[in-house]
Amino acid sequence: MSRTFHRTLLTYRIGLIPGDGIGKEVIPAAQRIFTALSSQSIRFEFENLAAGFETFKKTGDALPDATVEKLKSCHAALFGAVSSPSHKVEGYSSPIVGLRKKLDLYANIRPVKLTTGKRPIDLVIVRENTECLYIKKESISGEPGSRVALATRQISEFASRRIGKVALELAQSRSRRFGRKSKVTIVHKSNVLSVTDGLFRESVRNVYDEGDWDGVEIEDQIVDSMVYRLFREPDDGAAALVGSLGLVPSVNQGEKFIMGEPVHGSAPDIAGQGIANPIAAIRSVAMVIGKLGHSDLAGRIENAVDETVETGITTRDMGGKNSTEEVTIAIEKKLAKA
Repeated sequence: MSRTFHRTLLTYRIGLIPGDGIGKEVIPAAQRIFTALSSQSIRFEFENLAAGFETFKKTGDALPDATVEKLKSCHAALFGAVSSPSHKVEGYSSPIVGLRKKLDLYANIRPVKLTTGKRPIDLVIVRENTECLYIKKESISGEPGSRVALATRQISEFASRRIGKVALELAQSRSRRFGRKSKVTIVHKSNVLSVTDGLFRESVRNVYDEGDWDGVEIEDQIVDSMVYRLFREPDDGAAALVGSLGLVPSVNQGEKFIMGEPVHGSAPDIAGQGIANPIAAIRSVAMVIGKLGHSDLAGRIENAVDETVETGITTRDMGGKNSTEEVTIAIEKKLAKA
């Protein structure tokens, strides 16, 4: 008698939103990484969706309702970049801000990591996505020459506690994984904004005091001194210390959805030249896959990226001479060998 075992094929539907500028180059590169990981046990399908300033110029809507509705049938998404104008354009609103609100992607998680070099960098920035100045309540009054513009800043106890819990849970998971203490730093400006930032700091500390956060320490820092500390202590570095924004990924997450997003902008000065760094987008794929429960696959991507960089295959922003295509191919080859 023989018994046949059928392995379950997991299929994930991923929404792809290239957006503007180099987003149209790095998102296709990232899509290839998803495809490279497809096997007999896991498969990725894709939904190509429109959003961005170019979409606004064509349709009058930077974030079409159809895009939001189709995303609701996806397991996750990947967003490229957007060329939002620095001046007011009637009818235009940032699509990335809109997506965060409509899908309640309240947490932005940005790992800043560099394993090469004399002093490795490894920290995570956790930011609240839905409040503060992102509520976009602005007004202007007065006559030309004496006008006054106002912006409302909103901080709620609910949102502050929610994002604090995300940061503490992340720190605790890192503590358990690495076998050492983790630290959460509450960054604020309560020496000036004593009511709003005071509520934020108090709310996060209350979450810490009320819970069992074994392995996690907490502190707070005024933003001015935190910026100084980031540059004074390279081991607590930020994106600039890693060498390029083209390396830094992020995810926007809520209770029901995840959206990867490279930290870099649309870089219109290099768009269409084939020299954009795809690594931030590719590492965003790793974050999305990890959040979907496949940490082994996420680790394979991170290792493939590290090995590619170590061999000197990099784009110009990192001091290299390789194209977007060449870097992507190199990472694909490393994945194939893993």
